[in-house]
Amino acid sequence: MALYPSHDSSAVKRTLTYGSFAASALLSGVERLRGMDAVWVGNSPITVAAPMWWIRHRYRIPVLLHVLDLWPDSVAASGFVGDGRARAVEGVLGSWCGHMYRSASRIAHISPGVGELLRSRGVPADKLTYIPLWAEEQFTRAQVENLRAELGLAENHLVLVYAGTLGRTQGLESLVDACAKVDDPNFRCLVAGSGVADAELRRRAQEVGAGNVRFLGRVPKDRMPALMATGDIHYVSLRPSPMAAYTMPSKVQAILAAGRAMLVAADGDVAAVARESGAGIPVGAAHAAGVQDGIRRATALGRDNLRVLGERGRDYYHRTFSAETGVARVESALAEIARPEVAHVSG
Repeated sequence: MALYPSHDSSAVKRTLTYGSFAASALLSGVERLRGMDAVWVGNSPITVAAPMWWIRHRYRIPVLLHVLDLWPDSVAASGFVGDGRARAVEGVLGSWCGHMYRSASRIAHISPGVGELLRSRGVPADKLTYIPLWAEEQFTRAQVENLRAELGLAENHLVLVYAGTLGRTQGLESLVDACAKVDDPNFRCLVAGSGVADAELRRRAQEVGAGNVRFLGRVPKDRMPALMATGDIHYVSLRPSPMAAYTMPSKVQAILAAGRAMLVAADGDVAAVARESGAGIPVGAAHAAGVQDGIRRATALGRDNLRVLGERGRDYYHRTFSAETGVARVESALAEIARPEVAHVSG
């Protein structure tokens, strides 16, 4: 499909990206769906509504709408819209989403919190189904060498890894501040990724004396399995916000699938997974004192016990988040909404 690609901070360019996607899908994509029994649609971006509405109302094809991002919440949190126009834009987007929800035959949500929020916005409970996302499992199946030797890490070093966006939402200054106060000489923290807070976090690490924190920059995707294997425990954090309670970072599934323990500095659905899986040390929303306590608990457990937590997490992943489980849920939902004559034949 033809697309104007932009992922920078310009609201105009981002709108062009979303709009060109919808126009291209309408012009070159919807005809290929004619005659389908049911269609699975991801709602990000929400301009996908244009081809969705066409196939729903023109061809009478039932739609399973998978809510991958919450709109207008994600736009409001991104800061793309200035305060003067925010309320008007949120109103338009909220109405747009409401029409999408009404048009869909079934709506899938990726975390329990999102399901609760959708119900509060008027989506009938019997229209909702829980279908969480899964990890890129090809990166977690193969046995890989870790990066300890390459990074000069000793066998007795307990390593905490953060890999992802270095942005405002993650509240990573709490991690840096906490690491500066850890007095265990064998503790090391690796921070991999890039983002708007990168330079600020590096300065902060110098200012507070966090000599046990090492910034790796962006790590190529094909080296992520080795980085995952390097960490004894992986860090997941979200700064307190209205969205944090129902945000589920994709790294959660990746960490669980890789069989690694988690230190979770967040509330809501992420903290619930940390507790239910048995793989996590939940410390509440990101703040230095809580993170420091979580690191202390991790170092007290030691590397061998953290591996046990990771194995529990891998088992939980296969029961709850695996691609096999997720695809089965998608297929079941599609079968339930398929045109009656199709559902009758398949049954």
